[in-house]
Amino acid sequence: MSEKTYLVAGLGNIGSEYAATRHNVGFMILDAWAQASDIFFSTERYGDMASLRLKGRDVRLLKPSTYVNLSGNAIRYWAQKLEIPLSNIIVVCDDLNLPFGVPRMRLSGSDGGHNGLKNIIELLDTQDFARIRIGIGHDFSDGAQIDFVLGAMSEDERAALSLTGEKVIQAIKDWIFVGGQRAMSYLNAKTQKK
Repeated sequence: MSEKTYLVAGLGNIGSEYAATRHNVGFMILDAWAQASDIFFSTERYGDMASLRLKGRDVRLLKPSTYVNLSGNAIRYWAQKLEIPLSNIIVVCDDLNLPFGVPRMRLSGSDGGHNGLKNIIELLDTQDFARIRIGIGHDFSDGAQIDFVLGAMSEDERAALSLTGEKVIQAIKDWIFVGGQRAMSYLNAKTQKK
């Protein structure tokens, strides 16, 4: 299965109370992709999983049920179970350091202060996996970071995220079909702030 199987993990927290929060950007992107593809998530071990076929590739969309900060458990389990190489894993998550709605792709790197990425790096024992971080901004006062991250998005933010989601989904498809370097260059150049 491995070489033509891809794992796309969107990070978020389970439960209706978290559904529209900034920390659930990864879940929201995968939900939008599933809806646009007319596929459905089913509850599996360590998370909800949906599958789609893209030009002979098997793409698995994973929403871990382990909460953001322990996402590595789900990603490691499914990568091992489906024999997916690190080069075929991509993570979608929020980023406080980017302006709202701005996506950035990297093919490896540090956790950048994101506890979900930190846990994934720890459990995969490497930084060498692709990730797309989506800006949620940093419009909060000192000490209010947790409330901001777990706060609900405004209607305007949700509308803006819809457009960002389309770009991110296209970038993941590019990553699968034309490779990480080209996908990263295209997405990051296209979304540079003017």
